[in-house]
Amino acid sequence: MSVSTFNKACVAPYLGIVPYEVALKLQQRLMRARAEGKIGDVLLLLQHPPVFTIGRFRGGEDIIVPPETLPRDGITVFHTNRGGGITYHGPGQLVGYPILNLKENDLGVREYIQKLESAIIKLLLAMGIEGYRLAGYPGVWASEKKVCSLGIHVSHYITTHGFALNVTNDLRYFEYVRPCSLPGEVMTSVSELLGHWVPMEKIIERLLPSFSEVFGLSCLQESDRWLAILDAPNG
Repeated sequence: MSVSTFNKACVAPYLGIVPYEVALKLQQRLMRARAEGKIGDVLLLLQHPPVFTIGRFRGGEDIIVPPETLPRDGITVFHTNRGGGITYHGPGQLVGYPILNLKENDLGVREYIQKLESAIIKLLLAMGIEGYRLAGYPGVWASEKKVCSLGIHVSHYITTHGFALNVTNDLRYFEYVRPCSLPGEVMTSVSELLGHWVPMEKIIERLLPSFSEVFGLSCLQESDRWLAILDAPNG
């Protein structure tokens, strides 16, 4: 089924590399706008500069390298309100932040997480990779390694945060932490699984129809006009 056949639209701007705190601020603005009915569903797609983000369920005890290692390698640490533990974001990793109204899409939180996983599994299958779920570990796995991490937040039925799909990012930084309480060596990437470098544009091209089909939305890439919300007045 073509993405254009779905009745509800979902704007999916790709923003390039965006600092984590800027992306978080944008999500919060979009969340308020979505709750107030000023915008429809949005799927923010972007990359981050090197950063470890810590979810609300675990703390910095999962950083397993000396404190001086992180500033030496240009990695910042950010505490956030998503679920899950600590994980790494960096260039070469596709991060997706869906700003969806679960009530309007007739979704519960558990079903929403399953659909996020399904969208990534469909994307991987289109790339020739067999992805799967592993009980007790939200995210997507392939060849006995984790290729995509999930961590979400829901407030008044509106979702923020989302998924991080390793595409071409440097996996050694995962060894600085216990990502989601797992050993860093368990992480893999699309490029590692395929044995060659994969353009980010190709991943996005395959993601949009997968996300559209799973969620029943016409998920179409548009310009980065949503960044203008950062300049809107607070409140």
